[in-house]
Amino acid sequence: MPVDHLQSKYGLENHGLTNLGRVHWNHNTPALYEAIIRKQEGHISHLGPVVVRTGTHTGRAAKDKFIVAEPTSESLVWWGNINKPYPEDKFKLLFRRIQAFLQGKEVYVQDCYAGADPDYRMPIRVITENAWHNLFARNMFIQAPVETLEDHVPEFTVLQVPNFHADPDLDGTHSDAFILLNLGMKMVLIGGTAYGGEIKKSIFTVMNYLLPQSKVLSMHCSANIGPEDDAALFFGLSGTGKTTLSADPNRNLVGDDEHGWSDNGIFNFEGGCYAKVIGISKEHEPEIYETTRRFGTILENVGFDSITRRLDLDDDSLTENTRAAYPIPHIPNALREKRCDHPKNLIMLTSDAFGVLPPIAKLTPEQAMYHFISGYTAKLAGTEIGITEPTTTFSACFGEPFMVLHPFKYAELLRDKINKHNVDCWLVNTGWTGGPYGVGKRMHLPHTRTLVNAALDGSLREVEYDEDPIFRVQVPRSAPGVPSEILNPRNTWEDKEAYDQKAIELAGKFKENFTNYESEVSQEVRDAGPTTEPLVVA
Repeated sequence: MPVDHLQSKYGLENHGLTNLGRVHWNHNTPALYEAIIRKQEGHISHLGPVVVRTGTHTGRAAKDKFIVAEPTSESLVWWGNINKPYPEDKFKLLFRRIQAFLQGKEVYVQDCYAGADPDYRMPIRVITENAWHNLFARNMFIQAPVETLEDHVPEFTVLQVPNFHADPDLDGTHSDAFILLNLGMKMVLIGGTAYGGEIKKSIFTVMNYLLPQSKVLSMHCSANIGPEDDAALFFGLSGTGKTTLSADPNRNLVGDDEHGWSDNGIFNFEGGCYAKVIGISKEHEPEIYETTRRFGTILENVGFDSITRRLDLDDDSLTENTRAAYPIPHIPNALREKRCDHPKNLIMLTSDAFGVLPPIAKLTPEQAMYHFISGYTAKLAGTEIGITEPTTTFSACFGEPFMVLHPFKYAELLRDKINKHNVDCWLVNTGWTGGPYGVGKRMHLPHTRTLVNAALDGSLREVEYDEDPIFRVQVPRSAPGVPSEILNPRNTWEDKEAYDQKAIELAGKFKENFTNYESEVSQEVRDAGPTTEPLVVA
């Protein structure tokens, strides 16, 4: 079996992979570019990014993700609609067919790490059928020093074979695509989909299983740190602004999506960013915009002119979920150590399609618990297959699809850390104002940035607040640099009665969703939610 240099002593035969074609071990970015072009997997665009297409799957295949029901983890997994069990015997049979499929084929291997905190980092291995997916892994995870590669032994392995398709009748899968997590075997199998996000989210799911068992909170959030060493966390689902709002030129980026919170502070799980880039501009998102003009960046399903090789970031003909995967140093002010102290502010981002939540509100610790458990937002078009317009959803811990344990395992850890480190908590609506989706308009990004900065620099501690009569959160009467009339969402609606009805409707959805959890939480947390009583206006 011919191989390249930088090979680990822990070979692929340890994963049951034998009789392969050429094995490409730990190629750097230029070498992977050469392979991408040689294999015609993508195109080099103006200034150097590589543009690729993911085919049918332009978002996560949520219905195709399963966890293998096996003895070491079965009693710990929160089984339900999200964590669906997959038979261990079928996993073994499917894996054997993949082993046969790879006979004589080229494969690419990246040995890297998940987790920047040395006390909790996990050595991983990503084995891919395509060179561009290997570059994706190299960008997204933490690169291992070259001198350590020979002795690299992975604790978890991802085997990604997009050209292998399952047979639902034979394999018991939902479709020909599959993402199968075997916590006992410490392996993820991905097939039938070329969407790069499945690779990163599979390892995120693993970290969400392992770390809370060590009293470390795993979080679907971005993080940055200001000039006064004031760290901030930004929670939210894809499309709510985690990446955009954390990429602030006046603050250092720790990471844009996945973090842990240990007794040592905050640490990034990843070595890169996976930003949604549809419609971004140099004016409003300059840091992310510049990454689309850098060698090493992978652009998934982004429009470009095949003659001039110029990008069209507004082109949504393939999907609204166009993505850029780039190493974190592509952001000029990124924190290279990917770690920081405990946060002083915690921001929960929601894209409210009802248009009734304020652009920013102060939360008590109990309200923070309530909204963390609720995880309300609107799933935006393209982030999952079948989502074509904003859809109201509640996703526990702002990342329910990736949470293996019961949500309260994470919620309890969050509560303890908020109280221990005296963290200020905020709810920020990046969704609609002046009316619901289809009537109102999206929050103006510069206004959102200004409000977030006012929360982080302490300006909002100096203003007066009013309690929202429905959602009971504290809404500022004024904020530096922002028109005061936008702060109270009711004032932005022409039809005030329509606002009242919509607000009570959303409050009802909150209460209905929370019935899944209220038996487990204190009365103080239950009381921190909204009311559905009719609004009385003086």
